[in-house]
Amino acid sequence: MSQKQDADTALYRKDPKVYPRDVKGSFASLRKLAVFVLLGLYYLLPWLNWGGHQSVLFDLPARKFYILGLTFWPQDFIFLALMLIIAGLSLFFVTAVAGRLWCGYACPQTVWTEVFLWMERWVEGDRNKRMKLDASPWNTNKIVRKSSKQILWIGFAFWTGFTFVGFFTPIRVLGESVINFQLGGWETFWMLFYSFATYGNAGILREQVCKYMCPYARFQSAMFDKDTLVIAYDEARGEPRGGRSKKDNVAEKGLGDCIGCTLCVQVCPTGIDIREGLQIECIACAACIDVCDQVMEKMDYKKGLISYTTEHRLNGKESHIFRPRIFVYAFLLLALTAGVIWAVNNRVLLRAELLRDRNALYRELPDNQIENVYTLKLINMDFKPHKYKIEVINNDDMRLLISPEPELDPEEVGNFILRMQAPISAGRGSMKVDVRFSTLDEPVIERTVSARFLLPFD
Repeated sequence: MSQKQDADTALYRKDPKVYPRDVKGSFASLRKLAVFVLLGLYYLLPWLNWGGHQSVLFDLPARKFYILGLTFWPQDFIFLALMLIIAGLSLFFVTAVAGRLWCGYACPQTVWTEVFLWMERWVEGDRNKRMKLDASPWNTNKIVRKSSKQILWIGFAFWTGFTFVGFFTPIRVLGESVINFQLGGWETFWMLFYSFATYGNAGILREQVCKYMCPYARFQSAMFDKDTLVIAYDEARGEPRGGRSKKDNVAEKGLGDCIGCTLCVQVCPTGIDIREGLQIECIACAACIDVCDQVMEKMDYKKGLISYTTEHRLNGKESHIFRPRIFVYAFLLLALTAGVIWAVNNRVLLRAELLRDRNALYRELPDNQIENVYTLKLINMDFKPHKYKIEVINNDDMRLLISPEPELDPEEVGNFILRMQAPISAGRGSMKVDVRFSTLDEPVIERTVSARFLLPFD
């Protein structure tokens, strides 16, 4: 009965706060570089212009997405869907090869949590000082430090929310609206929502998101095998663990290389003990590798007690990077990426739609001509203005009349009235007509669409 009570208590008790210790090393430097690069892109891209537009802007009211000089229209949604598929396949590929490398270096939760931890360390001090501060009674020093940290967190979270909305509303216009207190309702909602999400996830919840909320941690095992790169503790070399001095003879004491310093636990951002084996909470940040290598170096032991390795290597077997699932993921990823790049570069930067007037099937003209009226919708998807020539390419008797002459500015959508006329002797019922639209200037852009031309049935 007591065991059941203990299990229930463990299930419902509040998790102790994790105080990650700061660590230096090659992997820590890589994480910092990843933070600066990824957040640099996030915060700077909206302020950069490319091709006369914000470098990345999802203009929902205009139904246009601007991404690094490319404009995607609603008709190009397939490209955006394929890009998401490529992103998903990339994650599967990286996971199959290197485990949770994404979690440790590039996941937004990890990246923003690192920044919030930097601010916390800067204000409150290192691990021991933070623990001592939290345990101390409220006084002037604690109020000042906690308030200063909250001001930094809230300010950074608000800047993050502002930048997020800046990907959907031109960020310079958004900035003027904030300064002049003229934000719209939806802009205000999403700015506050994303600010609160950043503050809550990266500042308050932190490792709880990785341990309990992230779905990736739950299904990653489906992509793991015994050749997947993971962070692991070499139990055969490290056990039995125990304290000792640098001068002690380890063989005489019957000890392994692990000195039981628990620094690997202290630096872990999710608070796990890597010596207990591979765990779902491990985000593969490699902080434990950095600190363990430093301890091994001080003890004059060989580095790598904790390392990036595979299950096969730990068991003394040969490990294989190239295996069937890797080839499948790589082939699909390369094929999709190449296909999207080719399709985007070979897009016809002109859209044309012909809609027949439904008010009348056709009109009989005095000179034995039959006329059909169409509404023409032209979209100039190029960054240059163009004039267009329109011609029927499969019927020499067909005559076209359009008003006004098609001429569109960059990225302009134009609607025109197009009349097609043909002799009454051209046929009966209906016939297919192919209409070609082409630019009269450089670059030459062509688009051909088909329409039905109606004639008398008798």
